[in-house]
Amino acid sequence: MNDKQITILVASTAGNAAYVADELGCELESLGWIVRAVRMEEVAVQDLQPGVYLICSSTYGVGEVPDNGKVFLEALNSRSPDLSGISYGVVGLGDSIYADTFCFGSKHFDEQFTRLGAARIGDILKHDRSSSDEPEDLAIEWLPGWLSLLNVKLLED
Repeated sequence: MNDKQITILVASTAGNAAYVADELGCELESLGWIVRAVRMEEVAVQDLQPGVYLICSSTYGVGEVPDNGKVFLEALNSRSPDLSGISYGVVGLGDSIYADTFCFGSKHFDEQFTRLGAARIGDILKHDRSSSDEPEDLAIEWLPGWLSLLNVKLLED
């Protein structure tokens, strides 16, 4: 049985974060991971199980989470489930033109996961729409380093 399982939680408005999540999922599968990618509106916070997660979120409006992630974020805040068995990474998409709220969509999820006891692995990957980098390329470049940090964490547990 393969114990390398990961759930990618996706909050996306225009589809960019969903595309990045798909690309990450394909790369992870090629590395032997069992991947479950799910849009946040399809997940109930009480169903989050211990394990490995990637949060892939864009930022909408004035530093807000995309519409399909709002109910999920509100449920994290109001229900406060115990996420202590979760290790996670964060991929955020934003635009540095909005410096005061750059990548705040992903930041909101990160703050809640941390508050509820989950362990973030590594730094948040923040893609800047104003750059010439494609978000999926940047995410694929970021992934090996994140996986190395994750492996260290899993060996410690």
